[in-house]
Parts: sequence; C-alpha cells; structure tokens
Amino acid sequence: MTFDLSLTTKIIYLVAAVLIILGLKGLSSPKTAIRGNIIASIGMLIAIIITLIANGTIGIGWIFAGIISGSIIGVILATRTTITSMPQLVATFNGLGGAASVLVTTNEFINRNAGSVLSNSTDILTTDIPFGFLLFATLLSALIGSITFWGSMIAFSKLQGLLPDNPILIPGRHIFNIFLLLIILLSSIVLLTQPINEINQYFYWAILIASAILGVSLVISIGGADMPVVISLLNSYSGLAAAATGLLLGNILLVIGGSLVGAAGIILTSLMCKAMNRSLANVFFGGLGSTSATENENQDEIYEGKVKATSADEVALLLDNASKVMILPGYGMAVAQAQHSIHDLAESLKSKGIEVKFAIHPVAGRMPGHMNVLLAEADVPYDDLIEMDEANPLFKETDVAIVVGANDVVNPLAYKNDDPGNPIAGMPILQADQAKTIIVIKRSLNPGFANIANPLFAADNTLMLFADAKRASMDLLTSFKNI
Repeated sequence: MTFDLSLTTKIIYLVAAVLIILGLKGLSSPKTAIRGNIIASIGMLIAIIITLIANGTIGIGWIFAGIISGSIIGVILATRTTITSMPQLVATFNGLGGAASVLVTTNEFINRNAGSVLSNSTDILTTDIPFGFLLFATLLSALIGSITFWGSMIAFSKLQGLLPDNPILIPGRHIFNIFLLLIILLSSIVLLTQPINEINQYFYWAILIASAILGVSLVISIGGADMPVVISLLNSYSGLAAAATGLLLGNILLVIGGSLVGAAGIILTSLMCKAMNRSLANVFFGGLGSTSATENENQDEIYEGKVKATSADEVALLLDNASKVMILPGYGMAVAQAQHSIHDLAESLKSKGIEVKFAIHPVAGRMPGHMNVLLAEADVPYDDLIEMDEANPLFKETDVAIVVGANDVVNPLAYKNDDPGNPIAGMPILQADQAKTIIVIKRSLNPGFANIANPLFAADNTLMLFADAKRASMDLLTSFKNI
C-alpha cells in the first residue's frame, strides 16, 4: 500500500510533533517524566509508521515485525542495564542516532548522484528544493553524524573501562584537529562548487573519514569525569544530524524533532558545565587548554589526625535527637544500590516526627537526574526532594546532614579556595559543611572524580561512617529502631 505525501500525512506528522513536544515538556518534572516518555514514544511510533507507509518503503507486516523486534531489544536493554551504566546506554543511543543519519545521508548521496547527477543535473530531484541546498544538507548530516557516532563510541569505551579514564593527550592534537577541519572544509567546497563526477565524489568519503577521526580525537582527550557532559553534547549533535537529514529528505518531523533535541542538548550541556565548573569551550574543542587533575599532594596533611570515625549506634543516637535531617545522595549510593534502604531509613525517621529532605545536586552521580531516578525507583516522595539552590539556605538549620556516597558535590574547596589549580574552584556545591553535624557514609577517603582531597571529611562537625552505603543505611535503620 502506497500513497503520496498528502495533506493528511502532513497533518499526522504535525500531531506526532506535538506529542513529542508534550513528551519533552513532561520530562521536565519527575512527577510527569514517565507520562512524558510514553507520550513522546507514541508520537515517534506514529511518525515511523506513517513515514514507512507514505513512502511505500515496506509492507504493514514488516513494519510491525520491526516494531516488535525493536521493542524486545529495548526491553532487554532496559532491564539488564544498571542505573550506574545508564550513561553508557545513552552514549550508545546517541551513537546509533548519528550512525542512522550517516547511513541515510550516504544512501541519498549515492542515489541522487547516480547516472545523470554525475553531470550535476537536477532533473531527478523529486522536490523543488535547490540541488545545492540538498547537497549542503547532505554534507552537514554526514559530518555531524559521523562525529557523533565515533565520539559516542569513545565516550562509551571510557565509561565502560575499555579505554583509560584519564585524558589521552596526543602531542599536537589541536593542530591535527585543525588539519582535519581543513580537509572537511576544502572537500565540502569542492563538492558544493564543482560539478559532481566520478572523481570528486570521493571528497564525500574524505569528509566522512575526516569527521570520524575528528570525533575520536575530540573525545579521547577528555577525562572520564567529564564524559557525562560530553554525552550531553553528543546528544545535541545527534539531534542536529537528524534535523539536517530531515532537510535533505524534506521530512518536517525530523527537522522539528532534531531541532528540539539539538537545542535541549546544548542547554543541558551548558547547565552541566556550570554545575561542574567546566568550560563549554573545552567540551566543544576537546579539552582545549585543559589539564587533567592530579591528586592533592596535601591529602595526608588535610586528613591526618582529624578524621573521626563513628558507628551506626552513635549516628542513630544523633538522629534520635534531631528535628531536621538532610540526606545528600551521591554516586556511592547508586553503586551500592542503597536507595531502598535509604528510603526505609527516611520513613523511619519521619515516623518519629523528624523532618527529612533529600538535597539533590544537579550532577550528583553520572548523569543529570541520576539521583532523582534512583529515589523515585525507591518510592521516595517527590515532595521530599529539593534542588541545590533550595537546600543550601536550609543547612544552617539542619541538625544532621547525611552524605551518602557523595564527594566532589559537597567539597567546600569549591567556594573556599579559589586557587586556579583547584579543579572545582567556583563549582556550585551542596554546602553540607554548614549543617550542625555531618555524617559521611563512604567506604574510604579516596578522592572523587576531581581527584582532590575533601576537607569536609576532616571538619570538626563531621563523623565518618566507613561502610558500603547499603550496609551502612541498613545498620543505621536497625540501630535507630532499637533505641
């Protein structure tokens, strides 16, 4: 069954686009995130089906076979991927999006430039769009898509431990990157200004290869701690590649959806850079001017003789005498899968009239919203979660702040030490050091991603509960109930 891209089809595209927009709006709040995800998925499903039918690509049977197969793969990925591995999954999705753009674009380039197109004829074009514009969209989609795919694969490899976590700084990398950009620029000029023939069509392949190498070079020079920011940027790139592909195909939904993803990704990347005290230019240009952080040489001086270990029984007594408690979750909670026991502890505290809030840093964990997802999974009420700007003024009134597996996001050096050599100087943090008593649940004094010591662990009002976050929270719950 085939039919032309009629008014009805365009209206369906518009409906699908509205559903995707409403879905993205729903993702702005934990309360509506699940509903938003479902709405956006329905919009995309409608778009895929109508596109395949309208263009007569394949029959109905094949469409549903593909939907069922994809759904099975998605369910397997969703159920087998741990929450700590979510950044790797997102990197994979970004990469596949970029690869899809490259494949579609390459197919269009080959088909549109077969036969008569080699003489630069535009007779075979099925739209009124100028040939030069279509060719520009082709090259743009190929460039961004290739960078996205190969950059995402490097990001995945770093997060998965397949490549070194530290930045791999190749000598002369910036000159090499400029050289690659020149190849891409000159190849694009040739294709856009000269009649396409059997010889200069190979400049397209030069663009693909150079952009692939550029994607690897840009990402490999960035450390693993900054990979979440890189993934957010690559997510934006995948959207831009999709938008360029939409221009090439004359597909309004791809243009709208790709533009939304591209804009949202750039905004999120900017917010993450601000939250992590990173330069957006460094992320764009592969760590231009950045250096890898080294472990604080004064760590022993900061900690020696000042760190006070505690026990679950002692902390339980402190909690029993508290009226306001703030829980600050971090990556250690995600690794230990301690969200359920932390929820049980919070509920036990509230049952005795103690006010409990969860202070959420925007980049606690490996991705924005990481802690929100974990706590929602454990049925922590949304009203108990407060953002950093709301939490910081409350710490002075907080009797006990419990830091669960967090490090850099509570390091007071961020606002108490403006040394240029301090990698987190100026980074917005949860100011837990201002609470009356701080309990830090951590397995050791090892540094966080910034690789520097944390004076909070040695503060006069801090007690260290050295244990796995899940084990520690379960012990705390037992001790608190036994009082």
